[in-house]
Amino acid sequence: MPTKYIFITGGVLSSLGKGLAAASIANLLESQNFKIGMLKLDPYLNIDPGTMNPFQHGEIYVTDDGAETDLDLGHYYRFTNTFLSKLSNATSGQIYHEVIKKERKGDYLGKTVQVIPHITDEIKKRILLASKQKKVDFIFIEVGGTVGDIESLPFLEAIRQFKLENNNSINIHLTYVPFIKSALEFKTKPTQQSTQILRGIGIIPEIILCRCEKQLSDDIKSKISLFCNVKKENVIEAKDVKKSIYEVPLEFHKQGIDKKICHFFKIKYRSTNLTEWKSFVQKIKNPKEKIKIAIVGKYLNYRDAYKSIYEALLHTAYHNYLDIDIKKIESDKLANLKNLKQVHGILIPGGFGKRGWEGKILACKYAREKKIPFFGICLGMQALIVEFARNILKLKKANSTEMDPKTKYPVISLMIEQKKIENLGGTMRLGAYICSLKKKTKIAKIYQTNEISERHRHRYEFNNEYKKLFEEKDIIFSGILKNKTLCEIVEIKNHPCMFGVQFHPEFKSKPLSPHPLFNFFIKKALECKKKG
Repeated sequence: MPTKYIFITGGVLSSLGKGLAAASIANLLESQNFKIGMLKLDPYLNIDPGTMNPFQHGEIYVTDDGAETDLDLGHYYRFTNTFLSKLSNATSGQIYHEVIKKERKGDYLGKTVQVIPHITDEIKKRILLASKQKKVDFIFIEVGGTVGDIESLPFLEAIRQFKLENNNSINIHLTYVPFIKSALEFKTKPTQQSTQILRGIGIIPEIILCRCEKQLSDDIKSKISLFCNVKKENVIEAKDVKKSIYEVPLEFHKQGIDKKICHFFKIKYRSTNLTEWKSFVQKIKNPKEKIKIAIVGKYLNYRDAYKSIYEALLHTAYHNYLDIDIKKIESDKLANLKNLKQVHGILIPGGFGKRGWEGKILACKYAREKKIPFFGICLGMQALIVEFARNILKLKKANSTEMDPKTKYPVISLMIEQKKIENLGGTMRLGAYICSLKKKTKIAKIYQTNEISERHRHRYEFNNEYKKLFEEKDIIFSGILKNKTLCEIVEIKNHPCMFGVQFHPEFKSKPLSPHPLFNFFIKKALECKKKG
């Protein structure tokens, strides 16, 4: 059948959960054996979010082909089996850059280049490219930002044109219906105004998702239906879930949103198979024990900065019938090791820059000496290496050249200095690379294979000039970049669980299939708790 296009827009305010809503609905359609595609359109002028501050943008999600993308692609990956690539995220910066390049080349034959039709045509082209990278039945196109924002107007105009030109498309509009405690009632005016702005642009939504704290009454739904020109049965609640975001697809399914979408497109509704998803949600609701994991990082005040890390920990804990207490520890304030007492595992995530570096090294030392399960990711692995060099190899001033370009012992150094790999994508190694695992190591047993593919995002690597020295003192280099010499995974031999990886395994963890490294780490944390 021809590809069907589902546009997701948002109104009233940001952070309502458009990405989560899109991923959840896609999950339901995929559960009917439809093939799904996903595209995120971001109105900002950056070419991509790779250079953006985590406090402003959140984490950078990396695809196999090395695209630095919006964190909503992480939702898409975790909730569905959709194929994601550089064509799954487009920004205003990319769109305008492409149009200006064409203008400079003379592709427009001297015409005046304008937002309409040239920018909107390029947006429509990106929508079609995303839908054709893999043959799909449905593609979800999420527009970032909020209706009414100046920067999102070209995207909304492109959607208006696309819907006019293509009958196989609908709009789902996510709004906010606040409950005013002083009046003890819901207020629909924000939803009315948001929908009116959208209609003024020329887009009439077929479904309205109402973000709300609790269930809406029939009267409220009738009012939204009347003023927003949407049938009452197509006013859907997106109310707060009790325990986890992974309940959202089930809540939408109860309200029949997947049936309604099939009805709009005149497609026969198929039986939805949510058995595994329901089983997973039951595990979330019935934990047998609780463990405490410390995350020692520098962007902890903004939860989205480590979004995939948190979700990977939760997947694994829930999978093992565990509840998890994540203790956030700012690495630049880790002067008192009392903050690490009573935790059952320590994780140091990736990051850039000197701030908090010494605190991370201190956490590594504590985990090594106290035999606390430790998991270092990207910069976390590098901290493990530096700590080991300083305190076991007695290279007291060992460091990364990122933190100290003149360090006497550069055990971590810039990849370009080593000239070991090409096509880095600027100064970073980005995307999926094959890693060969050393046989009979702990890591090989965890993965149960000899080769793995994992995604990278970093500039610095272990300096192989020090490899022999580390190996003499119980460091095992259990993963090496295939057909190269670069270190990908290190583990400490005489420790129940202390390893670091240069890549980002959190990007490949899913609710129904937790990443094996996170699974091992969580199980060792539970053992640590039981030992007291």
